[in-house]
Amino acid sequence: MSGFREPGFADRQKAAQEAKQAILEKFRAQPGPDDPAVKQRQAEREAQAEARAKAKEARETAKAAKKAEEERLAAEAAARLAREKEEAAARETALEAERKAARDARYAARKKKRK
Repeated sequence: MSGFREPGFADRQKAAQEAKQAILEKFRAQPGPDDPAVKQRQAEREAQAEARAKAKEARETAKAAKKAEEERLAAEAAARLAREKEEAAARETALEAERKAARDARYAARKKKRK
């Protein structure tokens, strides 16, 4: 059995040349841009991109509709809250008027009683 032989300069050059040739042959073996398989893959990629764009548009439309619905509900809640505040203020005003009328009646009764 022979020992390990260190590759010389010529061997390394030959290996590099063979590697370059293999890469060049691999590149030449690839189909060109007018090949039907390449065109089909390109068409598939375009169809997928279009489907993604439609899905994104549908998501954005749904998101906008949801946001509009939330805004409508928030506006209704704000209107209801404002209406409740107005009703509470009106009740408080009416209650205050009743209290004042009762106080005035008591005062008038005391005045009438003194005379």
